[in-house]
Amino acid sequence: MIRNIAFDLGGVVLALSYEQAVKRFEKIGLKDARQRLDAFEQKGIFGALESGQITTEDFRRELSVLVDRTLTMDECCWAWHGYVDHVPKRNLEAILSLRARGYKVCLLSNTNPFMMQWADKDFDGEGHPISYFFDAMYLSYECKMMKPKREIFEMMLKGQQALPEETIFVDDGPRNVETAAAMGMLTLCPPNNEDWTAALEDMLR
Repeated sequence: MIRNIAFDLGGVVLALSYEQAVKRFEKIGLKDARQRLDAFEQKGIFGALESGQITTEDFRRELSVLVDRTLTMDECCWAWHGYVDHVPKRNLEAILSLRARGYKVCLLSNTNPFMMQWADKDFDGEGHPISYFFDAMYLSYECKMMKPKREIFEMMLKGQQALPEETIFVDDGPRNVETAAAMGMLTLCPPNNEDWTAALEDMLR
């Protein structure tokens, strides 16, 4: 019986815009932004930030070296937030409905403090922080590891006090879903920003 449902953030809970992110990083001076940024798993200083290996100040300083000028924290925030297209209301309503029906609902995301600074304030446009929608959040920079590493999934299962076979994992990243499935979880891999609500309900039936 399914007791636990874990969601990815970008591309699942919120609609991602990789192109907008690339343009913003280019605008602040990162000419090779398209080569450095990724939609699923960041590398270089971007990955170091999302895996908790460096701080936001370290990131600002190292990105400043790459663009050959001193960047501000606000510029870094603005560029990172380019990944956010919008937050579909239907997704948030579905998540709250699942919790009301007794499912444990958590977030399992490769993300960073710049993104969460925004999400912690007014995630839904109605004054609610992202934490309002989840029982727990497992964030890569806090966990010090990123999907698709098996260890971050094990951390989530332990925190949720759930077995793999009691868990559905929803993520738009094929590699992340492969790891979860190999561990015995049921998985749903909707294309980036696709409406997954009906497919999830079918799985729960």
